[in-house]
Amino acid sequence: MYSVSVDGGLAGKVTIVSKGLKKCRGSPVCVRASVASTPLRVKNQQLKIGDSEKTVRIGVLGASGYTGAEIVRLLANHPYFAITVMTADRKAGQPFGSVFPHLNTQELPNMVAIKDADFSDVDAVFCCLPHGTTQEIIKGLPEQLKVVDLSADFRLKNIAEYEEWYGQPHKAPKLQEEAVYGLTEIYREEIENARLVANPGCYPTSIQLPLMPLIEEGLIELRNIIIDAKSGVSGAGRGAKEANLYTEIAEGMHSYGITKHRHVPEIEQGLSGVANSKVTVSFTPHLMPMSRGMQSTIYVEMASGVTTDDLYHHLIATYKNEEFVKVLGKGVVPHTRHVRGSNYCLLNVFQDRIPGRAIIISVIDNLVKGASGQALQNLNLMMGFPENTGLQFQPLFP
Repeated sequence: MYSVSVDGGLAGKVTIVSKGLKKCRGSPVCVRASVASTPLRVKNQQLKIGDSEKTVRIGVLGASGYTGAEIVRLLANHPYFAITVMTADRKAGQPFGSVFPHLNTQELPNMVAIKDADFSDVDAVFCCLPHGTTQEIIKGLPEQLKVVDLSADFRLKNIAEYEEWYGQPHKAPKLQEEAVYGLTEIYREEIENARLVANPGCYPTSIQLPLMPLIEEGLIELRNIIIDAKSGVSGAGRGAKEANLYTEIAEGMHSYGITKHRHVPEIEQGLSGVANSKVTVSFTPHLMPMSRGMQSTIYVEMASGVTTDDLYHHLIATYKNEEFVKVLGKGVVPHTRHVRGSNYCLLNVFQDRIPGRAIIISVIDNLVKGASGQALQNLNLMMGFPENTGLQFQPLFP
């Protein structure tokens, strides 16, 4: 272990950032690389942030999908994580660069079938496999491995609810009991001590980050929450599907999963948890003709006597020291193009024309903060590293 001195806010220094929600009592350690630091509440402390000599050996299961590729892209800039195993059953034996040529400059192991993977040279795993396939695979992994699962297989605490929404029984109920839900800014302390983290879905990330603190503070009513969400096509995965062909997607948009999208129980689980009461939402997702990006437009009814200024200032207070969640200046509309390729979530609140109601807009990159970026943020915490390590990418624009 080595110690790093925290020194007041210059680029390249280690900073401490305070928590947002009341339940988050600790402080994440953040390494700033080439950007100016956030103002510190605590200065000149000695922080232990891990063994600088140790390389954490990483396995990427399901490396041939979009989330697997994003993990590889992000890890290219991680000083402590090195990929030693990559699996992709249908691409077994192929070099990763032949599947994703934009990443062919990296020295990576060839992909293997998961049955042939050697986990003796692995410390932690990103599991990027399809929903419904992950439970048995993770159950069969060596118990000492830290795991971040990007599928939905461990997100729902109630296994009966999982069976209802995913159409099959849960195959690892004991593991479900130990899984920690990985919405980083909300459950940071639990994630730090977890062995298995269920990485949130993209829509639930963009929706819960603004709504959970407002519900916990009692600023909005639990009824009549309406969510109009839009995603880029990469959210549907890389598999060849007729519905995702260019001519099916381009020059138009369409709704899907109306009233039955599988992210509904995940959203309601999180909101109900902070409300200590059942919350039911109206959620309709839409597919947009863009590669990546996600916007959730959320319509809420404010509690009696509450104004949009109250919502706005509470979100600022909640996230003012968070690196990756930013509340924009009053009246500034969040755009998906302004988070592309980054781990940021941009938020803002607007007064509705209907008295007593407000409109919240939240945008993320569905493949980064909505998937692989948040997964890396979580594994950093699990392994004792500053959570922003390897996530210093600024948004790509234009």
